[in-house]
Amino acid sequence: MEASARSRSPACLPLLFLLLLCVSRTSAFPNPFSECTQSRGRGASYRGSVDVTESGARCMNWTDVSGVTARYPGKGLGEHNFCRNPDARIRPWCFFHNARGRVDWGYCDCKQGSVRLQGGRSKLDGTVEVYMNGAWGTICSNDWDDRDAHVVCQQLGPGYKARARVSSLSRLPLAVVHWRTIGCSGDEADLLQCPRSVWNGGECANRQAAAVTCTPVEAASFVPVRLSGGPTAYEGRVEVYHAGQWGTVCDDQWDNNDAEVVCRQLGLGGTAKAWVGAYFGAGVGRVLLDEVSCTGNELSIEQCPKTAWGEHNCDHTEDAGVSCTPLTDGSVRLVGGAGGFEGRLEVHYQGRWGTVCDDGWTSTNTQVVCRQLGYRSGQSANPERFGMPSGPILLDDVSCTGKEPALAHCAKREWLRHDCKHTEDVAVVCSTQRTGHGVPTSIPVRLVGGENEREGRVEILVSGQWGTICDDGWTDEDAEVVCRQLGYSGVAKARVMAYFGEGHGPIHVDNVKCTGAERSLADCIKQPIGSHDCRHSEDAGVICNYGQRDNSTRVKADVTSSVCGLRPAHTRRKRIIGGQNSLRGGWPWQVAVRLRGSPSDGRLVCGATLISSCWVLTSAHCFKRYGNSTVTYKVRVGDYHTLVPEEHEDEYGVDRLVLHPRYHPQSNDYDLALARLTQHGGHGGHGGECVRQNHAVLPACLPEWKERAPKDLTKCYITGWGDTGRAYSKTLQQAAITVLGKRHCERHYGNRLTSRMLCAGSALSGRHVDSCRGDSGGPLVCERGGSWTVYGVTSWGHACRLQDSPGVYTKVSAFMPWITKVTSQ
Repeated sequence: MEASARSRSPACLPLLFLLLLCVSRTSAFPNPFSECTQSRGRGASYRGSVDVTESGARCMNWTDVSGVTARYPGKGLGEHNFCRNPDARIRPWCFFHNARGRVDWGYCDCKQGSVRLQGGRSKLDGTVEVYMNGAWGTICSNDWDDRDAHVVCQQLGPGYKARARVSSLSRLPLAVVHWRTIGCSGDEADLLQCPRSVWNGGECANRQAAAVTCTPVEAASFVPVRLSGGPTAYEGRVEVYHAGQWGTVCDDQWDNNDAEVVCRQLGLGGTAKAWVGAYFGAGVGRVLLDEVSCTGNELSIEQCPKTAWGEHNCDHTEDAGVSCTPLTDGSVRLVGGAGGFEGRLEVHYQGRWGTVCDDGWTSTNTQVVCRQLGYRSGQSANPERFGMPSGPILLDDVSCTGKEPALAHCAKREWLRHDCKHTEDVAVVCSTQRTGHGVPTSIPVRLVGGENEREGRVEILVSGQWGTICDDGWTDEDAEVVCRQLGYSGVAKARVMAYFGEGHGPIHVDNVKCTGAERSLADCIKQPIGSHDCRHSEDAGVICNYGQRDNSTRVKADVTSSVCGLRPAHTRRKRIIGGQNSLRGGWPWQVAVRLRGSPSDGRLVCGATLISSCWVLTSAHCFKRYGNSTVTYKVRVGDYHTLVPEEHEDEYGVDRLVLHPRYHPQSNDYDLALARLTQHGGHGGHGGECVRQNHAVLPACLPEWKERAPKDLTKCYITGWGDTGRAYSKTLQQAAITVLGKRHCERHYGNRLTSRMLCAGSALSGRHVDSCRGDSGGPLVCERGGSWTVYGVTSWGHACRLQDSPGVYTKVSAFMPWITKVTSQ
């Protein structure tokens, strides 16, 4: 089917090729469909119109594959064959018919619709070639004009003036011609949004192909500059934009004067510092500048002396970087030396710079200063080497332990209090030595997956790519260095075995060995980058400022003995099968019944609910296998990750075990049991106190007799360490669940469902939420008037993960007289 070459009617647009433009504004010659190629981690986000697999097969309509659209509602599937990633795969995919005629699936060809210019004087000049169905091809020059050329240039990048040209087909090595005509208005985001007609043989007019020249439109003195690869917006690899492409700067002669100009051009104040040796990772594309030699007074890097554009003798391991650190009280700098690594020490306070007196100054203080400036180590020097000082003396009697992240954290006199002269100013020379194994002096670090900014999986930036650290040998000393590098000075705790979830991408390092006094994690890396024998299930993590809690997570100690059903008021909540990791300490009544004694010591038997200081509620069937002896079991409270000791985790023996007298192992009815805990020392609790209560260990509330559970979609949860669909979880899981009506439950279980049971699951079609084996005896709790009440105890069901098969729970309210009688004895 052909479209009129100059028709602007929407009806003339071929629906098959209405592609969404994804032109990256941050790369030299961007793939116009980078949304397609970069959709990893952004599940179900792609909404473009690529409809061809990498093997060249045309995608099937989503509705032609039974059950797919129902399984992924709201994920962009429907009456079309465009690629999607509804299950959060790393990039879009689709179904297609393979060579045998069977339905298969494959990742999509994200290059579909890309353009390039060939045979010209540069990458911005030449014959237009379009990538379609696995092959590059040209366009006939019929009706080709500046409006079509403008779309091509915009597809290649921002800031071009376009001029349409033609070129001879006879001189082109490429024989494929994709389109006979194309008719853009000039406003389209890419050529595939323009009306066009397919070439069906024959000759192009005058045997000519469409060509274009794209001319950059940019201010003569202000070349665009950006920072890439850094952990913050004010630091990173320097990249400049020239002749239609972004490229890097070689670090030959790169110093703080150059950094000063870059920071000024970006509008960033503070302390400018130059970084060399691809400190923020190696870039891609061309190296555009070399031997930049600014005085520090220029307004733009374009005004600095430098080599001609594109002339250099470097590779990307020499990419230059800068940091434009905002000035805060306590910022430091070295002045008067040959570079930013040496000079008279000055510190910033209340808008002005001043010196530091050398009374009590030690080599440890010097190391803290050099670490703060980003250097590995240093030594004191004679201040007379660095000229005459000016300004006030701001600090005196500074005393560091060596573990501080900045000089301002060290012990010292009050600001401006001293008994010194400028002849006693501190001067420092920091070592610019770099570590081995390709590791820079300092590595950007971030924490991912925690409940707040002070904790998470440790990830480091190496060669422009974030990756994890293996937990082999990971200790609190390693955590201390990480936390110090991030600016925390409190107690640091190491976490192992993917405590904060498994990462993605590379595992950069293994066997980190810190003493706790290092400036940066880079100083602790003893093996080559990338050398490890680990999986992401061994990703290392940290908790910084351990023990310090936000007000939102605190429960006053003097009221813990009289409250029930209180959860920490976390600012965010996540949502077993159909569930996710819970927040640490988020379900303080959740306890675990475990085996005591070898060879199965610590094995999870059942979940349970703390209902008072001395009593837990669970299922009677939990004690079928191992018997009713109290010495067989122990109860763990305050647990989150089963293999990592928590701050408030504790274990108690079982002093008394009471199964409901009408429970029979052959039946599911009356499936309830109570366990009384011992105090520390092995004796039964007396005076009403057994468990030490705190914000992470509190009882759930009990319902009134015959009280009904709320049937609100958002108010009930199940929790436990049970089957997540792949394996038993190491971290406490949670899942929102709906208490279902009697008729709904009887459709599944008939007369086996008694008045002493309730059933619950997901009321949403296609979603599975159920408690499984490891969660037997665990709580079903619902929020009621600001507190949480245990309405159900996990009992039985058809099978884990069976679609539309709800779980069955013992109805706690039906047993309140018995619970009250037993716990009051």
